[in-house]
Parts: sequence; structure tokens; C-alpha cells
Amino acid sequence: MKLHTFLNYGGNCRGAFEFYEKHLGGQITMMMTRGEAPNSGEVAPGMKDTVLHARLALGETELYGADVPPDRFQPMRSAYLSLSVESSGEAERIYALLSDGGQIYMPMEETFFAYRFAMLRDKFGTSWMILHERSQRSGE
Repeated sequence: MKLHTFLNYGGNCRGAFEFYEKHLGGQITMMMTRGEAPNSGEVAPGMKDTVLHARLALGETELYGADVPPDRFQPMRSAYLSLSVESSGEAERIYALLSDGGQIYMPMEETFFAYRFAMLRDKFGTSWMILHERSQRSGE
């Protein structure tokens, strides 16, 4: 069994996945628009260039995504993609990229469980936790 995260966007799925591919080291493995689908003749005007299904390999997982009609889109709430990184420098780099144009819920800081930790929503509407975790061994 595998569990995947499927993200809905209000018309900027392609931009979000291309941004994550470029800046987070992911790889887009699929990107199909509604205009490329077998039933493209039934697609509403103005929706042909929106993403029907996208896949992004990122770290040890795959993200799925699609565009929904803008009037039905709502930014992610009460759920976060939690991104664990190997260094404080990498945490700071990713925080700078994802927070640009977004909304910061908890600025990057040191905590009892992490050298660096932050919570934010990026400009695409995706909520993230960025974490450079402390060792969980006792006494450290």
C-alpha cells in the first residue's frame, strides 16, 4: 500500500509543480491538461489549458495535483506537507523560497525538537512545515 498526497489548485498547478521541481529538486513525471484528455471536446471553454492530472516525484514520495475551477478552489487548511531536510542551511534556503509571496504562520526558528522549524503557506496555496530535526536519541 502507498499513500499519496493530492493537491488541488485554482489554476496554477503547472506553475506550482514547476516551481517545486526547480527549487526542491523534484521531477515532474506527468502533466496532462484537460485539453489533452480523451474527452477534451467536452471541456468547458477556458479550461483546456488547466491541469487535469500532474505527478511530481519529490524526495521519497510522489505528489499528485490538478486544477479545480477557481470558484471552487480554497487554499489548503489544517493540513501541511512536512518537508524534512538534512541541514539548517537547506531549511533556510527552502523557507526563503516558499515564504516569498506566501503567508508565514511560524517563522523559521530553533525549537526543542528541531534546529530549524517553520510553518507557512506558499504563493500557490500549499501549506508547508519545514524541519531540520534534532537527533531523537536520549541525552542529545
